[in-house]
Amino acid sequence: MKKKSWFEIEDTSTINSPSLLVYPERIEENIRAMIAISGSVSNLRPHIKTHKMKEVVQLQQRHGIQKFKCATIAEAELLGQCEAEDILLALQPVGNNINRFFQLVRTFPKSRFSTLVDNEFTLSKIAEKAAENSTIASLYLDINSGMNRTGCLPNQKAEALYSAMEKNPNIQAMGFHSYDGHLHHSAVNERTTLCDAAFDRVINLKKTIKKQGIIVPHIIAGGSPTFPMHAKRSGVEASPGTTLLWDARYATLFPEMPFLNAAVLLIRILSKPSENILCFDLGHKSVAPEMSFPRVTILGLEDAEQISQSEEHLVVQTTRADEYEVGDTCYAIPVHICPTVAKYEEVITVSDGRATGSWKVAARNQTITI
Repeated sequence: MKKKSWFEIEDTSTINSPSLLVYPERIEENIRAMIAISGSVSNLRPHIKTHKMKEVVQLQQRHGIQKFKCATIAEAELLGQCEAEDILLALQPVGNNINRFFQLVRTFPKSRFSTLVDNEFTLSKIAEKAAENSTIASLYLDINSGMNRTGCLPNQKAEALYSAMEKNPNIQAMGFHSYDGHLHHSAVNERTTLCDAAFDRVINLKKTIKKQGIIVPHIIAGGSPTFPMHAKRSGVEASPGTTLLWDARYATLFPEMPFLNAAVLLIRILSKPSENILCFDLGHKSVAPEMSFPRVTILGLEDAEQISQSEEHLVVQTTRADEYEVGDTCYAIPVHICPTVAKYEEVITVSDGRATGSWKVAARNQTITI
């Protein structure tokens, strides 16, 4: 009998398709690899935006990780429910999210919450709300390291804003946050050079501010592509996220990284409408569709050309179509795992070729209770 591959389930007869499968043992291997690269859990602040699951947070906590980063109030609430010690909301709150941030602080007193600011207006709103709540808000200065998405450029305006944070009685200035998500060059040397150049501006800003007598106590930097670079820096917390589940895109771009694919889509063939054509039940409602084809790597059909996708269907062209029948089960690794996870209410856990249970994607929506 042919030995099944690591991702295959012995009996798929009761499993719906499409479904998202996760492999806890492989997730745990990825956690160990993250800790090994960083050298210590104290240098780690993993992002939970990829998985959004309590069980994955708890796996990391069992390995001593207690500092986390998140992108939404719901993700922050999930971390509060897990009693994570230190939680950074790494998306500057605006509008009612400022109120919700302070509700988090009140609801989960065992956790320390902080967030980001990159302009005077938001700083004043957060400081005002902190005063109303008779508390002190912990804030990081969000720095634009070249991605041009959020953050302030590391110049005199940044100096003035951090000084204002430091002087405000309702604000505790925690340090800098710098996300370099635009750096995903495959060549390690090129990625390292660009990462170092971008980070030098952050360090120079810290030195300039120190001349004013202001100490910048913490720096949180990077994402998964630059994780190995920032992990080597003293006094810097690195923030990988995709490393926990990994995906086809990062596995291709960064073959030097030791992370395992730990999330796989179970899909089935819906139709064989013409010669050399297979249609799968994997529409863009079920996998991240924002990138060009391919959207997934279909295991065993890696050379098939993905030619169209609609809400419920993925159509591929392959000279091997005759080897497959309608109803056949296949497995696919998403090219972009983060928004793919958010499409599922729960994932199916798999161990030793068997479906063992399910985990709720608890923070997939914008709210849990807050």
